[in-house]
Amino acid sequence: MKKIISFLLVSILVFAMTGCSGSSQSSSDGDGKVTLTLWYWNRSLDDELLKKVEEEFPNIDLKPQKIDGADYKTKLQTTLAAGSGAPDIVALNDWANEFLPYSDQFVNLLDYGADELKDQYLDWKWNYTLTPDKKTLIALPIDTGPTALFYRADLFEKAGLPTEPAEVSAQLSTWEDYIKAGEKLKTETGVKMFDSINRVFTQYISQSDSVYFDEKDNFIGDGGNVKKAWDMAISVHEKGLAANLVDGTEWNAGMNNGEIASFIGAVWTKKILEEAAPDTSGKWRVARAPGGDGNNGGSFIGITKASKHPEEAYEVIKWLMSPENQLQAYTTMDLFPSTPGVFDDPKMSSEEPFFGNQNTTEIFSQSAENVKPRYFGPTYSTVNTMFLDQLTNVANQDLDPDKAWEEVLKQVEKELSR
Repeated sequence: MKKIISFLLVSILVFAMTGCSGSSQSSSDGDGKVTLTLWYWNRSLDDELLKKVEEEFPNIDLKPQKIDGADYKTKLQTTLAAGSGAPDIVALNDWANEFLPYSDQFVNLLDYGADELKDQYLDWKWNYTLTPDKKTLIALPIDTGPTALFYRADLFEKAGLPTEPAEVSAQLSTWEDYIKAGEKLKTETGVKMFDSINRVFTQYISQSDSVYFDEKDNFIGDGGNVKKAWDMAISVHEKGLAANLVDGTEWNAGMNNGEIASFIGAVWTKKILEEAAPDTSGKWRVARAPGGDGNNGGSFIGITKASKHPEEAYEVIKWLMSPENQLQAYTTMDLFPSTPGVFDDPKMSSEEPFFGNQNTTEIFSQSAENVKPRYFGPTYSTVNTMFLDQLTNVANQDLDPDKAWEEVLKQVEKELSR
């Protein structure tokens, strides 16, 4: 209860300071059309599909508002806390689970027959925005972020490692195998296998079936998969196998100049890598990730209780998130579908020159279908950031790993006791 009250008070304060201009609730125009407002951020939805909504629904006037992604979450929080100004339809990023404790602010899509759509979507993705009691669904899935191993085939070959995706997947099937390969790569070529220990930690927990909290929101991150992920990251650090590159210019340069031989990343990393490392085109390949399949990213779309036309809003989001339209969003926006029924569609597959003409969709589709469901909890992002910050200190400031572990647990305890 204290958490909810704190969330609302802080959000109202921020709202009072920042304001929330530019939004409006649904209404009916003079021509009898139903007006629906929509909030989303750049590249979260296909703009071409949004333009087609009024063709599909002549009685609806959809008014999309694209909001800066950096401000999006805060604006949504403050607007919901203020109790006015919320849109009818709202996109939610991979932090959507943090809004489950405030499910009363959203339309329960199960009341409008969403259960009939369940089989169209990946189970783990569907359950992400389902309340722990399974009685309320606050949003439909948009895209996913299945993960895989990105690796330089030429550097693997120089180190005497396998180079074909199937062979890499088989011989580097575990994190222990991956680290041993990193040691061999370093000895033979001097190149680092990992870009950062933070990524090791992040990707390990993305493959796990439980992380920081159980479904009763009890903190379990002082052991279990979190401790295993931490120890794996520390092992990589102590063996000197990570370049400790941060995202941005430094990471781009490291990828382009061959400083890094591999990393585990989500499907959306493909475009980032292509833009970051144009000089390495044709040298990269993608294999199933060591340790198992995971997910990093992906978004959702829901309806707020502010809507005066929830039935019409539901029909719109149901249409937008249909398998056919998710397929279109993939071809135009690279939004990897959450509807596995389209994974085998020819439009999903193509030879990709940057990846040596490999069809990487096959790898990411297999990954998406094997992600383990897990519970996140409303404070997942806050706690996760604390762990990553301490790992950064270990990597860049040579902080003792044991002291860093003790410190992060103290920080978490303090945060959760508020």
